[in-house]
Amino acid sequence: MSPSTGIAVSQLKQLIYYQLDNDLLDNANFLAGRLHALEPRNPDAAHLLALTYYRSCRYKAAFDFATKFGSTGRHLGCAYVFAQSSLHLGRYSEGVTALEKSRAQWTGRNDWQKHSETSRRHTPDAPAVLTLLGHLHRANANYVKAGDAYLEAHQLNAFTWDAFDGLCKIGADLKTENMFKAAGDLPGVPEGPDSASIYVDKDSRLPLASQPSFPVGSFMDDPFVLGSRMGSEDALGRIKGKLTAGNAVRPALSEWDTPTGNIVMADDDFPTEQSDVFVDPPAAPVRRPRLGQQFEDRARPSQRAGTVSQEPAEDLQQAPRKPSAGGQKRTASGAPPPSATDSGPPRRSNRLFTQATSTRATRSTADTASTAAARADRASRTAKAATGTKGRTGPQVGRVVSGNRKIMPADDREKEKEKRTLSRAMERGAVVPSAPSAVVQLKLPPAPSEEDLKAERRAMSSLLDNFRQLAVGFQGAATFQLEDAVMAFRSLPSAQRETPWVLAQLGKAYHEQQDYKAAEECFAKLIKMQPSRIEDMEIYSTVLWHLKKETALAMLCRVLRDNHFDAPQTWVAVGNAFSLAREHDQAISAFKRATQLDESFTYAWTLMGHEYIANEAFDSAVTAFRRAVAIDFRHYNGWYGLGKCFERMGKNEDAEIHYRKAAAINPTNSTLLVCIGVVLERMRNKKGALANYTKALELAPSSALARFKKARVLMHMKYYPQALDELEILRDQAPDEANVWFLLGKCYKGLQEKGEALRAFTTALNLDVKAAPFIKEAMEALDQDEDDDSDDD
Repeated sequence: MSPSTGIAVSQLKQLIYYQLDNDLLDNANFLAGRLHALEPRNPDAAHLLALTYYRSCRYKAAFDFATKFGSTGRHLGCAYVFAQSSLHLGRYSEGVTALEKSRAQWTGRNDWQKHSETSRRHTPDAPAVLTLLGHLHRANANYVKAGDAYLEAHQLNAFTWDAFDGLCKIGADLKTENMFKAAGDLPGVPEGPDSASIYVDKDSRLPLASQPSFPVGSFMDDPFVLGSRMGSEDALGRIKGKLTAGNAVRPALSEWDTPTGNIVMADDDFPTEQSDVFVDPPAAPVRRPRLGQQFEDRARPSQRAGTVSQEPAEDLQQAPRKPSAGGQKRTASGAPPPSATDSGPPRRSNRLFTQATSTRATRSTADTASTAAARADRASRTAKAATGTKGRTGPQVGRVVSGNRKIMPADDREKEKEKRTLSRAMERGAVVPSAPSAVVQLKLPPAPSEEDLKAERRAMSSLLDNFRQLAVGFQGAATFQLEDAVMAFRSLPSAQRETPWVLAQLGKAYHEQQDYKAAEECFAKLIKMQPSRIEDMEIYSTVLWHLKKETALAMLCRVLRDNHFDAPQTWVAVGNAFSLAREHDQAISAFKRATQLDESFTYAWTLMGHEYIANEAFDSAVTAFRRAVAIDFRHYNGWYGLGKCFERMGKNEDAEIHYRKAAAINPTNSTLLVCIGVVLERMRNKKGALANYTKALELAPSSALARFKKARVLMHMKYYPQALDELEILRDQAPDEANVWFLLGKCYKGLQEKGEALRAFTTALNLDVKAAPFIKEAMEALDQDEDDDSDDD
């Protein structure tokens, strides 16, 4: 690769990162295409192009461009984009394989607290990869491996909420009180002054064989950073991998290790803005040296930070003097010094030292030395090009008569010798100083005080406590421990409690508790706080459906349709509105539209199945419910729907199986236990039915349906006193329910209290005139002995 191509590549990378950081995705994609054309075999170029496609939601294109280096795990960035695209395209096994093949590149890597306003990393660390790996395993129904990946990601970074969310969704048994704790080795809790992150030169730790083979000179400043100018040679060094010193979790390269191909050209540690460590003060333009000679001088080991000579700086400040009357100044050997072509004003003015800021005042003298060396090198080349005896034979002596010391460039043989010596030293694992490392030593921040460390620990502990409380509520809702979830969310500080996410979780918890009024209040407050919200609006529409609020539901549909026409939640709300109006065919069409927009939207398949049951299309309902549970095996509503279909079709055994699956997922739902009891009662298993009704009442003492079913089973088993106790409670709960008074009359008849029985039958007749024939028949049979086992509602 020619030097000019290398310069273009480095500049294109810098421009692509600029576009990505400013969300100019079309520009980034265009520039990435140009970069890929310059270097079609470079994995970094393929990664950037695939990344721009992925962020533009063009997953198939991202998959295609990341396949070459990503599917084989040769480049971590390509493998990560490949796996992300595979998740969206449904090719889960391929994504898992790519991440596993690249495991050596991300294992042990943790970029905790290394992302800031001035630093970016465009390739993932171990927690990010493990979280994606968990998503892929969960989508592939491999829940054991998904749980392992999520748990490891959470252990590496407790603030990876997506990993905790995944653990809850697969039903993992978690002890939340032992999670989100500030351990002694927590990266966010500093242990001492050595924990401060500083920039170091990664290239100084690699063998020379892995260094770029093309020299790069300074060709222009960064046009996008106005506050800090930096030469392109520094920019290229940063593109090729500036790390923070805190990144000690990466395995260090030993003398026997071979660096991977993407270490040198890595693009994950590129800072989007120039750090003040590398800032040069504004200077007058200098003549541009030829390519291939700057880096030869810069590769020479620099002096130690504490012993950097000040003579080059003094020489820069000294203006060239006019020749004296006696002739030119002679050197110690008697020969004239090399002639300089620029005898005008000095190249760098005193602005270097009078207008620099406090941060620029600490500029590394290594850069000054390299600049002086480059200028001296240019002077020597000019002298060599001169004609005549003096130009050909002038000795290269650096000491002048006045005693001032000049830094003269070494000849080519000396440079090659120094390069070989440097290469051998680095192969042996020796630490070779470089100019950027000298800068780092000069720019070490002061050690934090003990008070600062304590304050940071307190802040981190407070943040983790907040996360733990959120986790308790979220896990309680995921495991259907709804009382604990509501209590945890309600006990949050008001600043956190009155946020859209917490209000949505509270609304869903109340919805599961069948407390629809409280759920409506939460969602109404949420909509007022965030009118454009689309997440969880399908639950809000179902809450309004249960409350029979047609006007509010229609208004919600209008708002969602105007703001989010192509969102599946919008069409679920529309379907609920049609269902409330008893237009089941229109509701089915709306739910189908939701599944077309998102095939993995489980709730739309479930509601579609219920509408099919309303139309008595049981086969279609079974298909819809099976699609729902195939997408999410913990979606208990889908298992409940399957049980309801089989119950309506008379398949009581199949109905019991599916009801029990739903109850195993949500053991706190009393309705599921009632459904199991009904099926068992039809199968003449009255003891089993009574046990399920009793358990349902323990979970929901106010459930009128469970109490009514229990009283009826007790009467069938001729336990009339117990049945009378339940019916009297039920009479107080629902005094206007004709079925309660009718069953109460039969219970009094079994207890041989005919007067009370006649009074109960009369009340039932007044409440439900349409059932008059059945009630009159029961009143006429008061003097007859009947087998109560044949009684029906």
